[in-house]
Amino acid sequence: MTNILFNLSIVFSQPTGISNYAKNLFPFLKTLNPTLLTAQNYPEFNCYSIPDNLTPAQGTKGHFDRLVWTQFKLPKIYKKLKSQLIFSPLPEAPLYKNCRFIVMVHDLIPLRFPKLLSPLTQYSRYYIPQVLAQAQHIICNSHATAKDITDFYHISASKITAIPLAHDANHFRPTHLDHSGQDTQPTKPYFLYIGRHDPYKNLHKLITAFAALSHNRDYELWLAGPQDKRFTPLLQTQVQELKITDKVQFLNYVPYSELPKIISGAIALVFPSLWEGFGFPVLEAMACGTPVITSNLSSLPEVAGDAGLLINPYNIEEMTQAMETIATDSVLRQHLSTQSINRASQFSWEKTGLATVEVLSRYL
Repeated sequence: MTNILFNLSIVFSQPTGISNYAKNLFPFLKTLNPTLLTAQNYPEFNCYSIPDNLTPAQGTKGHFDRLVWTQFKLPKIYKKLKSQLIFSPLPEAPLYKNCRFIVMVHDLIPLRFPKLLSPLTQYSRYYIPQVLAQAQHIICNSHATAKDITDFYHISASKITAIPLAHDANHFRPTHLDHSGQDTQPTKPYFLYIGRHDPYKNLHKLITAFAALSHNRDYELWLAGPQDKRFTPLLQTQVQELKITDKVQFLNYVPYSELPKIISGAIALVFPSLWEGFGFPVLEAMACGTPVITSNLSSLPEVAGDAGLLINPYNIEEMTQAMETIATDSVLRQHLSTQSINRASQFSWEKTGLATVEVLSRYL
């Protein structure tokens, strides 16, 4: 008999935030002797084979097929294996099937920034609250997300445990910049942003703030992250209108292996997002010893602590001033670099895993 099923149906080869979370977490659950529901093979664990077409790699169809599988196939596996609990690394679980489960919630951004016709908004508005109401317990990645769950879904705080996430300390660490094999090479010191181009990421204000730097001709702004045909052209047009096309580089998706290099080479990471469930880029930059400018909203102060410059992301002048300060004050840069490395060392997947095991054990 297996007591707990760990649902890895979301995991696939191209890393995403949720997929990375699941892959980094499950090695620390070994003491619970879980059965992994997975399309891949992990020899050190009990594995139960599931279809490999339930992931974001299959786009919308993958999400839909996973929801159908979760609702109709997963309860049969639960019963067949005589399980006591399902743990899901995202807020999906079988409804009204007498399955006990604990889920992880990463953010409620589709509700904070709703899009009328977006399937994600409908999913967050109608499916997730049913899942959370029926869950034994809810894990989330920050106190900001815990508050959102309470505020949006009216779920008691006593049913929620916030467990911070982590970074790969062997991968993200201070390193000398080596541009061998890389197309983009710095001709000037550069500020760096990492992430998608969605409006809530606030890149239009970042570009405006950068253009207002008194010595912007001495610096570049690198935007690393997948381009999006809905949003990227608007940002590129803005850059042209501000006449800073020679200073702003759209790097598109940067391979995971290259991230520590471009982070370590940056004068600062600027991450002025209007809302984040956690904020991996901030933690990864701090681990590399790169100064961070980030928002004073949502989970970002929980991650940055006193190691970053916190700004009001709606205030362009404040953002510009923070970049000016970083650019001109070498003593501050060194101080923030040291503080950042110390701060990042407080986060580890081992801590995240052990805290998760403690919660799951209560329900076995």
